[in-house]
Amino acid sequence: MTSPILELRDVHVQHRINGAQLFTKDTVYALTGADLVLSAGETVGVVGESGCGKSTLAKTIVGLQRPTSGEVLFHGSSLWAMSTRDRRTQFGRNVGMVFQDPSTALNRRMPVKNILRDPLTVHGVGDARARTARVAELMDLVGLPSSAADALPAQLSGGQRQRVAIARALALRPSVLIADEPTSALDVSVRAQILNLLLELKAEFDLAMVFISHDIQTVRRMSDRIVTMYLGRIVEESPATAVPAQVRHPYTEALLSATPSLVEQIEPITLEGPVPSAVRPPSGCPFRTRCWKATEQCATEMPPVTRFGELPLHTARCYHPLDAGRPVVVGGAA
Repeated sequence: MTSPILELRDVHVQHRINGAQLFTKDTVYALTGADLVLSAGETVGVVGESGCGKSTLAKTIVGLQRPTSGEVLFHGSSLWAMSTRDRRTQFGRNVGMVFQDPSTALNRRMPVKNILRDPLTVHGVGDARARTARVAELMDLVGLPSSAADALPAQLSGGQRQRVAIARALALRPSVLIADEPTSALDVSVRAQILNLLLELKAEFDLAMVFISHDIQTVRRMSDRIVTMYLGRIVEESPATAVPAQVRHPYTEALLSATPSLVEQIEPITLEGPVPSAVRPPSGCPFRTRCWKATEQCATEMPPVTRFGELPLHTARCYHPLDAGRPVVVGGAA
C-alpha cells in the first residue's frame, strides 16, 4: 500500500448563521465526521443531492475552507499546521481545482493568455518567455485554438471556458485535481467532451482526482471509488465496480434509481418527505426520516462504519444494509 497523497480525518465544518429569532445564531452542520483517503493516480467520486456537503468537502480539501475540527493531511503533513508560505508552495502548487461554473470562476476582464499565465506569475515559475510557452502548451493540451489566447471568457463557448478553467488548474503541474461538478453548467452536447478530456488528462499525468457530481452514473464512469454523501455525512464508500449490484446503503440505491440506465432495469424509488435541515439534523442516521428501511434503532445514534470489503475497501453507515448480490431491478419504497 502506498502512502496517500491527501487524507481527511474526522473533519467537521460548522457555520454560524443568523437564527430565526432576532439576535440569535444557528449552527449549520455542513460537514460531519468526514474521513477520506486519496492515493496517487486514483479518482474518488463524490455523489449526493444538492446541499449534501459535496462542495464544502471540495473546499476543505483544497484549503479554501478551514475545518472546525479534524485534520487535512497532505503527504502526511497537517495542512493547517503548515506556515502560510509552506501551505502556498508545498500544497497550493500541487492541488488544482476546477469549479462548477466557468462563467464565474474566470476573470471576465482578463484574456485567456493572462488567465493561464497568472498562476505561473504568482508562483514565480520561469521567465516571461517560458511562461508564454507554457500558456501555449496548456491551450494545446486542453484542445483550445491559439486564436483563443486573446479572447475574453465572454467571447468563448461554455465548453471552451471550462477548458480554460481546466488548463488553469493544470498550469503548475499539480498531482491532485479537484473537479467540483465541472459539467453541470454546460450543455449536454459538450459534457461528454469535458469528461473525456478529464479522463485523458488523468491517464496522461497520473493525476489523483476528486470528481464531484450529483449524477451517480457519471461518477460511476469517472471513478475508481465512489463516496456517497447525505446531509453532510459520508454514508457509503464503495469501489465503482460494486455499483449498482453491490451497493449497501439505501440512499445510494435511491440515487441510482433517479438516473435510469439503458443497460440495467431500474425502477425509480420515491423518497417521502423533504431533506432535513442541516441546522437541526435528525438524531441517529440522517437518512432515517426518508428511508423505507428505517426502524426505531435508526433514531438512537449514528450507525457505525461497517466494512463489507477490505481490498478494495467498501464501507457503509447503516443498521439495515442492502443485501449484496441482489437483482439489479430496484423495487419502490414501501
